[in-house]
Amino acid sequence: MRILICPDKFAGSIDAVSAARAIADGWRRHTETDDLIERPLADGGPGFIGVLAPAVHGRRVIVDTVDPLGRPAQGEILIKDGIGYVESAHACGLHLLSEPERDPKRTTSYGLGLLLLAAIEHGAVRVVIGLGGSAVNDAGAGMLAALDAAPIDAAGYALPYGGAALTAVEGLTGTPRIRGAELLAATDVDNPLTGLHGASAVYGPQKGATREDVFLLDSALERFAGILQTLPTAPPGVRDLPGAGAAGGLGAAILALGGRCESGIDLVTRLTDLPAALDEADLVITGEGSFDHQSLRGKVVAGVAGGARDRGLPCVVLAGRVTTGRREAAAAGVTETYSLVDFYDGDVDAAMATPADGLAALAERLAGQYSR
Repeated sequence: MRILICPDKFAGSIDAVSAARAIADGWRRHTETDDLIERPLADGGPGFIGVLAPAVHGRRVIVDTVDPLGRPAQGEILIKDGIGYVESAHACGLHLLSEPERDPKRTTSYGLGLLLLAAIEHGAVRVVIGLGGSAVNDAGAGMLAALDAAPIDAAGYALPYGGAALTAVEGLTGTPRIRGAELLAATDVDNPLTGLHGASAVYGPQKGATREDVFLLDSALERFAGILQTLPTAPPGVRDLPGAGAAGGLGAAILALGGRCESGIDLVTRLTDLPAALDEADLVITGEGSFDHQSLRGKVVAGVAGGARDRGLPCVVLAGRVTTGRREAAAAGVTETYSLVDFYDGDVDAAMATPADGLAALAERLAGQYSR
């Protein structure tokens, strides 16, 4: 048999590359005669560069940047034929902060601006920016500051880091300097910037925002949207465009810079030539940390399962936790689902601590069920 193994990361637990390897190792415990193709995936969030690097065959460059609190950090860019690939989570990732440090009122996207500048400095005329897993809610204000367009107040002073400070924004110090580079945001969400379905309301709480914080941040981003709209490259109604709310509003800033948004999973599957691998597979195994209602809205699992369904292939999901109903999963193309939490008899800590062992054990069971 030809088994295609293409999981996403298990957020906070195991990256996509390691998850694919664990599943393959488990399958081989049962049989070594099957052909296993490991094709880890990402939708723009953490792991974006690691997944693309083997497919793109570009030059990986370590870059000095800062984390969401402005502390020194290291990120990475990928350069190939004038195209730069940047992962926002390297500088803005929620995983870079401890639980007590998470506060979207003061976290910044400044570090992403440094990564973007580095890609341009290394010759990129087109920059693909993976958005997801962010700890920020500043609508790219920090990123713009790194591009020499810092938000300022009525007195002309630069504002401090964070989304909350944007309640006092009156303008920018200048036009962002990106040397005419084309920007493309790879994201898995289509939320607008503000409102009930905006960045603050939907994603703020998971970044540490209280109910009061959400109202404050939404108001701040509403005000900043007016500033973004003044950029000569901003499309009409940038605040309400799909994807504007991605990664704490980073999508809005990229759109205002004349960029566009694209489905992260569509972009990654194209660059990794996933359709060709699906054409030759007998069984598909995918997975992620939590297989829930959001999984079927532009996430990796949805893209993989849809491709398997269109080809009449069985598709098995291995997830940390499963809350999606069978009927809903089946309609999306998922044949079976297995949960690490269930495997560990409901012990969430064990599932998070040793995901590779659990994935390998589940894969070994699957091999016994499916392998010829």
